[in-house]
Amino acid sequence: MATLTYDKNGRLLFTKEMKGEYTLLMPQMLPVTFSMMKKVFELYGYKIDMLTSTHRSIVETGLKYVHNDTCYPALLVIGQLLEAVNSGKYDKHKVGLLISQTGGGCRASNYIHLLRKALEKAGMPYIPVVSVNMSGLDKNPGFKLSLPIVRRLAAGMIYGDLILWLANQCKPYEVDAGASDSLTEEWTNKLVDMFGHGKGLRKNEMREVMEQIVADFAKIEVTGGRNKPKVGIVGEIYVKYAPLGNNGLEQFLLDEGCEPVVPGLTDFMIFKVNNRAVDVDLYHGNKLKKLLASTFQKYIEGLQAIMIQAVKTQPAFRPMGAFSDLQRLIKGYLGYGNKMGEGWLLTAEMLELIHMGVNNIVCTQPFGCLPNHIVGKGMIRRLKDDYPSSNIVAIDYDPGATKINQENRIKLMISNAGRN
Repeated sequence: MATLTYDKNGRLLFTKEMKGEYTLLMPQMLPVTFSMMKKVFELYGYKIDMLTSTHRSIVETGLKYVHNDTCYPALLVIGQLLEAVNSGKYDKHKVGLLISQTGGGCRASNYIHLLRKALEKAGMPYIPVVSVNMSGLDKNPGFKLSLPIVRRLAAGMIYGDLILWLANQCKPYEVDAGASDSLTEEWTNKLVDMFGHGKGLRKNEMREVMEQIVADFAKIEVTGGRNKPKVGIVGEIYVKYAPLGNNGLEQFLLDEGCEPVVPGLTDFMIFKVNNRAVDVDLYHGNKLKKLLASTFQKYIEGLQAIMIQAVKTQPAFRPMGAFSDLQRLIKGYLGYGNKMGEGWLLTAEMLELIHMGVNNIVCTQPFGCLPNHIVGKGMIRRLKDDYPSSNIVAIDYDPGATKINQENRIKLMISNAGRN
């Protein structure tokens, strides 16, 4: 058994010895993208188990170990992790918990501390918590985001966004049920295998692979003219994407005869990198920091441009927008300094959807996320004034909210979409 090692502040470290012995439990947010990220970590010797459970007892476990005024996503993630640890499936002395940490003003930066407190309360302070971040926080000798890993994670994010975007345009219309899911799994496995051999990472290679992915999805046999009501999904990042957080919202929309339109993770990641450069512009600071952030932003935006062009090679598909489009659309609504949580990006995504012709939008509002309520629900009236045809509903997700009430409100929005 690995020896427990602590830093000078008393924080339990995930050591190199643990890397070989421990299984890291990883919460799921975007099923496709996170499954690729999991496999990327496994390429570098980490043992990862991604949690996909969605049952109600997760909420109850979260309420047991986290204060009930904590934001809903934190409660869900911590509840899911602790329930998994106590499930009997894992050796509690050979398991670690993997969790992202943004480093910003959002409570997402504090999930990791809430999780450690929950482990102490549950009598398991010996379980290490590993932070996944780009800010140099909570370093661990046994877990490092090296440049090759970051490069593969970035590629996985772009490919994941592309696959999700295409699958959502095929699923509502596919002749053979499950064809989109089968192709998604096929390409996910193929991409990770390519990453393992150092392929599919250069821009020229990515262009070729993405065009091939788009061509394969274009071969899926579909019915009709892709004319079902299109419903966009925006909101706090976890509740926007995670089936656990939004009670399977995408599948519900599919079951209701709609086409879900979900902006990808790439814009959020560019937004977070862009914030580092904006900080220097607004508040001064280290210009080298701005240069590094701007360089990384340019790199990801270059990959995004390749993705958009790949989608345009098949006229059957509607392309996504670029981050620069979002920056342009938000002018006159919110300043770039509004960056807590999803910040100005959330409002910009609603504007992008409206300009794309997707007037029906579900804005997912988790309990305890103040920035989200301001830039989400707080901006809906302004958007409806400027775009009278927009059909936006804000849906609250919290421990006491019932799925039936959420779905009834969404059904009302869909019925309005039908009349429009």
